[in-house]
Amino acid sequence: MSWGFEPDPEYAEKLAWVEEFVRTEVEPVDRVIDHAWNVDDPVRNALIRPLQEEVRKRDLWACHLGPELGGQGYGQLKLALLNEVLGRTHSGPVVFGCQAPDSGNAEILAHYGTPELKERYLTPLLENEIVSSYSMTEPQGGSDPTAFVTRAVRDGDEWVINGEKWFSSHANFASFLIIMAVTDPDAPRHQRASMFVVPADTPGVEIVRGVGVWGHEEEEGTHPYMRYTDVRVPLDHLLGERGQGFAVAQTRLGGGRIHHAMRTVGLVKESIDMMLDRVVSRRSGTGTLADRQLVQEMLADSWIQLEQFRLLVLQTAWKIDHYNDYRKVITDISAVKAAMPKVLLDVVGRAIQLHGSLGISKEMPFGKWAMEAYHMALADGATELHKIQVAKQMLKGREPYEGLFPPRHLLALEQEARERFAHLLEVD
Repeated sequence: MSWGFEPDPEYAEKLAWVEEFVRTEVEPVDRVIDHAWNVDDPVRNALIRPLQEEVRKRDLWACHLGPELGGQGYGQLKLALLNEVLGRTHSGPVVFGCQAPDSGNAEILAHYGTPELKERYLTPLLENEIVSSYSMTEPQGGSDPTAFVTRAVRDGDEWVINGEKWFSSHANFASFLIIMAVTDPDAPRHQRASMFVVPADTPGVEIVRGVGVWGHEEEEGTHPYMRYTDVRVPLDHLLGERGQGFAVAQTRLGGGRIHHAMRTVGLVKESIDMMLDRVVSRRSGTGTLADRQLVQEMLADSWIQLEQFRLLVLQTAWKIDHYNDYRKVITDISAVKAAMPKVLLDVVGRAIQLHGSLGISKEMPFGKWAMEAYHMALADGATELHKIQVAKQMLKGREPYEGLFPPRHLLALEQEARERFAHLLEVD
């Protein structure tokens, strides 16, 4: 195992370009468009399409994907360094072609889609000509997919889907949705569901209402509550095998979780940078905020949390590249997912405090970022579930010890040592 903390010179040069490009070209776009995922918005397209072309010229388009899918094949570690920069922006992931949920949905289609589905949906999705939605969570299901009740029943050469889904992000912009539905209700818990591609214009697909999120200013909420009523799709719109829905889901969720964490590093970095600007500029009494020891403690705590979290993210990304199997990195991914919301909320909370009333106003982004911490605590599985997963992985293979006292009981260890070295200890 070898470790390195410095990117190769060629990629370091690319990252330097990305930093400047995002500051000067991408961040201004965030200020004037309604939503970067809305490919039907002419203003959005006029501003974002040229930036996407510039990214392609720099060989930085869709870096989360391998070359066979139109990506660069840089791997997760290099993607982590890129996402740290993009994470502080709204439009950045779209400009660089690595936005959620499209990135994960592209992986599912690439692995499980028929050639026809790939041609119809995967190719334009990778080019950001269209966007997609992942319609998995249910109103009563929460973080437990085994409680889902949306059904898909085979009827001749079609599947008929009925049910409701909650928080189907960007469904109001999507050309298609990927839906998990129960196909075998009497099968073992993790073999009951299957995954389907559903074109958004299929009869019976209904947006009950747009669900908004605090801190997001869209007029219409972009995380819709969906209803599917006798929605019919062809048999070949099944992704993977019947009953394989959980396995298909893990194809996207592992990557989605670590990508969220990569982008969160960017938000935390930005929060600290804004804190530093504030404390050296804001006067308090005879000095600045930076002169106050409690302020210095807040800065130090923030930096320490960032570096600990960032190293965990980078190590996890490295392991994904090394093993090329999300299942072998399940503990690390769950740990990253569990750590992420607290780090973001802690640091953003300090940034709010140091900015005073300005910090809680809508003239600064901290309120939105604080809510994003709660969003990250729920997206792709609640924090509590990931902590349980970490603990379960830690406990695997651990057997109870025999006897009254634990193996590392000091008296027992001392006795063993004395017996081992008795020939020396008895010498006068």
